[in-house]
Amino acid sequence: MKKIAILTLSTLFLISCGGEKKNEIATETPITVKVSGTTENDNSPFVTASGKIESQNSANVSTRMMGYVTKVHVKMGQKVSQGQLLVSINNTDLQAKKAQVDASILQATAGYNNAKKDYERFQALFAQQSASQKELDDMTSRYEMAKAGLEGAKQMRNEVMAQFSYANITAPFSGDVTNTFVKEGDMANPGMPLVSVEGNGIMQVMAMVSEGDITSIKNGMPVTVLVKSSNKQLKGKVSEVSGSATNTGGQYLVKINLEKTDNKVLSGMFVNVQFPIEKPKAKTETTKSDKILVPESALVKQGQLTGIYTVSNNVAILRWIRIGKSFGNQVEVLSGLSTDEKYIISAEGKLYNGVKVSVQ
Repeated sequence: MKKIAILTLSTLFLISCGGEKKNEIATETPITVKVSGTTENDNSPFVTASGKIESQNSANVSTRMMGYVTKVHVKMGQKVSQGQLLVSINNTDLQAKKAQVDASILQATAGYNNAKKDYERFQALFAQQSASQKELDDMTSRYEMAKAGLEGAKQMRNEVMAQFSYANITAPFSGDVTNTFVKEGDMANPGMPLVSVEGNGIMQVMAMVSEGDITSIKNGMPVTVLVKSSNKQLKGKVSEVSGSATNTGGQYLVKINLEKTDNKVLSGMFVNVQFPIEKPKAKTETTKSDKILVPESALVKQGQLTGIYTVSNNVAILRWIRIGKSFGNQVEVLSGLSTDEKYIISAEGKLYNGVKVSVQ
């Protein structure tokens, strides 16, 4: 009888505890939350495209001659001025050619001066009728040949001097050295890039736009550029729009000039470009954008999963979603959330799946 009594008391104690726990759950205070619908911009819809920042002035400097690199005068990241020496290539053969041409010029100059004096002398003799017409014609031909020989020697020297510009590679404009492709002792070949230089001028964005959106993009259109790495917004204008996608894999190239900004912008940064599109006026109903944008602060991340809290019957439900591009502090939702579905943007307490909430 004692064992039965103890068991009965234990059972009653557990039942009473379970009842109290259920009462606590039932009387749990709901968390106050703020709920918002999907963010849409009906007045200014936009087309988005990915792109990359580049400098308007950029060049891979190369040479037309073959030879060993004797010295690389710059380093990656160094600032250079227009005309500054970048790379020197062995030019011993050019030095020999220059010496030969200089000797030819001296020889041609002596012959020209001698022929000129004879020509002037025979002109005077012919005027005095002391020389025949044939003798004057012979002196004239000799003089013209000497003159042409001197001019040819000078042009040969110009050709050799032009070759020196391909042995001493200089900067085509002022800017920064972004890369060096050779080192001392390497063999430089015609057309092979030696040094890459980018100017300090205006930066531009090279964006690729799909064929369905290219017809809406015009020159001079103001755009918003979102830098992915820093999440900064930049302003720019469309400067060029390609009319063919034959050589770009079905994508149309669009160039955008960026406005000057205090934000640090480097060549090679990836961006998203927003092109504003004029809304059709012949609409009786409100046209909603098919893009679902939610604040980044409303997202919940667990490992590689991304979710957002929705509300159903005053209960928070964690919904896993798939996100796309970022637009400032907003993120595009590709799947997992419908356009008319409400989601929690802030809460006055810790949210978890199944907690009761009170919509403010």
